Amino acid sequence: MTTTSERVAGSRTRQASQRVSQSVFDGSRLRVVLLVDVYDGAQQQFLEAYEQLCNQVASVPGHVSDQLCQSIENPSQWLITSEWESAPPFLAWVNSEEHVRMVEPLHSCVRDTRSLRFHVVRETGGPAAAADAGKRRLQTSPRIGDGMIRHALTFTVKPGSEEIVAKILADYASPEPQVDDTTRLCRTSLFMHGNRVVRAIEVRGDLLSALRHVSRQPEVRAVEEAINPHLEQDRDLNDPESARVFFTRAALPAVHHVTADRQDAQAERYALYYPARPDRGMKLAELLARQDEAAADDARNPVLRSTIFQRDDVVVRLVDVRGGLDAADPVQAFGLSDPKQVAELTTLLDDADDADRSASKDARLARLLELARMDLVTDRRSPEA
Repeated sequence: MTTTSERVAGSRTRQASQRVSQSVFDGSRLRVVLLVDVYDGAQQQFLEAYEQLCNQVASVPGHVSDQLCQSIENPSQWLITSEWESAPPFLAWVNSEEHVRMVEPLHSCVRDTRSLRFHVVRETGGPAAAADAGKRRLQTSPRIGDGMIRHALTFTVKPGSEEIVAKILADYASPEPQVDDTTRLCRTSLFMHGNRVVRAIEVRGDLLSALRHVSRQPEVRAVEEAINPHLEQDRDLNDPESARVFFTRAALPAVHHVTADRQDAQAERYALYYPARPDRGMKLAELLARQDEAAADDARNPVLRSTIFQRDDVVVRLVDVRGGLDAADPVQAFGLSDPKQVAELTTLLDDADDADRSASKDARLARLLELARMDLVTDRRSPEA
């Protein structure tokens, strides 16, 4: 039997920094596991819907293969596993409107789903696997995390309703942080940029359990109902399908997280919004990730922690800054050092006047930092977080 532990050097893409606990940009293969609970009696309907979906997914760039398995103990339990060349093409597909339409036939026969995503670190196999090893890139080393799961939601509200929505989102009572014996909601940071809302959460334990717990809290439910009339995308929280579609589109996954060795309990949290040009969101997120990874090694850089969230053309960078953003070097705080790259990848300067365009590089980057900065609505930590 051949083990790829002996072949890592040949499959290496780039050495991962120990400061990066999460990243989708290392080029290694991705294994996606979907646990599905099918309604009793709907197994054949589910199989037919899956076969239709499978034929469509086969043509998606980056998709390698998938398997459908049914439990030998409970016929209502199914397992779908798929392999992708790397994480970015999978995320581009799963976060697209095309995916929302593709999976719609499954909803009528599925009671519950749970999605898990893993980079492949090691594998074993026979001669065929050994011959194919050069094409099957592996994560070079395990990532060392802090036990925290980071996730965000984003949506837009009707222009003119921003102040009303901000007040609603700032004034609610915090939900009970303890979900169960193993899961705790640690921090919720909520920001706005124009009419875009971003809610970032940190969870220790199980993310899905935490999200379900929060959605059932009366104080949170009241806030969600209060902002309903102001949303650009209609939703009915009493209709499970309407709520599911809304929160599917609102999901803003974390694609990179880095923590510098130097820490400061007084560091202040900020969010920066980088509206990407069409189809450039993933490229922009990767560029920010690379620069934050390099900055973590610079003791002079005030950014102590950075999480990048990306979905389609929405890119948000959540940063903890020593001494505050106003006192920071704009180049270091903004995360991008080349105004030309900024213009190529984002729309931040599209409405800039001639003075902005003719200013010095440092002045332009300071202006970009100002344009990207989101307004803090609320930042709440749970006790003992």
